[in-house]
Amino acid sequence: MIIYILLAIVIFGFLIFIHELGHYLTARIFDVHIKEFAIGMGPKLFSHTSKKTEIIYSIRILPFGGYVAMAGEEYDDEDDDRALCNKEVWKRIIITFAGSFMNIILGIILTVIMVISQPRIGDTEIVSFDESAVSQTYGLMSGDIITKIGKTDVSTANDVSYEVAHSGTEALDITVLRNGKEIVIPGVKFGIESEEGVAFGNMDFNLKSVPKTIKNVVKHSYCNIKLSVRMIWESLFDLITGRYSFDSLSGPVGLTSTMSDVARRSYVSFIYLCSVIAMNLGIFNLLPIPALDGGRIFFQLYELIFRRPINRKAESAIHFVGIIVLFGFMLLITFKDIFKLLR
Repeated sequence: MIIYILLAIVIFGFLIFIHELGHYLTARIFDVHIKEFAIGMGPKLFSHTSKKTEIIYSIRILPFGGYVAMAGEEYDDEDDDRALCNKEVWKRIIITFAGSFMNIILGIILTVIMVISQPRIGDTEIVSFDESAVSQTYGLMSGDIITKIGKTDVSTANDVSYEVAHSGTEALDITVLRNGKEIVIPGVKFGIESEEGVAFGNMDFNLKSVPKTIKNVVKHSYCNIKLSVRMIWESLFDLITGRYSFDSLSGPVGLTSTMSDVARRSYVSFIYLCSVIAMNLGIFNLLPIPALDGGRIFFQLYELIFRRPINRKAESAIHFVGIIVLFGFMLLITFKDIFKLLR
C-alpha cells in the first residue's frame, strides 16, 4: 500500500513539474529573469543555485504544487529589462499558456500509451448481457452495433460506458446497426447505481473487443482524448448545476488515494487516470479565474486587444484575492479528504 501511495505522489509531483517546466522553458526562450524553479510547496528540502544563471532550483517539503518565480510577475522589478512585465504581451501570453499546454500534451501522450498497452480494444458491438439486464427488456439485442446514444455519436466502448453512466439515469433513445440497417430503439432504461450521493446509469451489457491494429490505435486514441476533454467540461458543468456535491470533490490527498487504489488494480487504468488528471490540470488552469493561468491570460488578452494594460495594482489585488480563495478552498477539500480517509 505504501509503495502505491508513494507512486501516486511521485506521479502527481511529475504532473506539476511538467506544468512548471512549460513556464520555465518558454521564459528561458524569451530571456525572462527567473528567480526560482520550485517543485512542491512549503519549506525547502533541497536547493541549488546555478552559478551561470543564478536561478535557484528547489524541492520543497509538500509534494503538491510548484512554481516558477519570475521577476516582474506582479509588476515589480520594472527597472529590470528582463522582467516579465517588460516583455511584449504576446510573449507573456505564450509563457502563461505553456504550462497548461504541456499538461495537455502529456495527457495526449499518456492516452496513446494507454491504448497501446491494452491487449485488445473495446468496440461498440454488444456481445452479451449481464444477468437480469434491464436494457435488454427494452429491445437491445446481442449483435447490435451502437452508433448513437441519445444525440451523441459513440465510436468506442469507453464512449458507450461514459454515456450510459452519465445520461443513463433517464430513458435514452439508442441508435444501433442491426443486420446492416440503422434503427432507433426508443426509451431504453438502465439500472441506476449511486456513489457518494451521485446517481449513475449501469451499463448492463458487454461489448466486443477488436484487434490492436494501427488504425484502431489511432481511432481509439483520438476518441479517448476527445472523451477526456468532454468529461472535464461536463464535470465542471455538473458541479455548477449541483449534480455533484462538495463531497464528490477531491484535492491532492483524495487524488493520491484514488491513484494508489487504481494502481493496485490495473496499470492500464492507472495510465488512463493519469492522462485524465494531466488534461484536467491543463484545462482547469486555463479557466478565467483570478490567480490561475487562465485569469492572467484574460488580462493579457485585454492588453493585447485594447493596446493598454488594466490598472496593474487592481490586477495584482484581484489575483491576490484569487490566491487566498483558492488556497482556502484547497485546504477545505484537503481536510474533507483526510476525514473521509479516517472514517
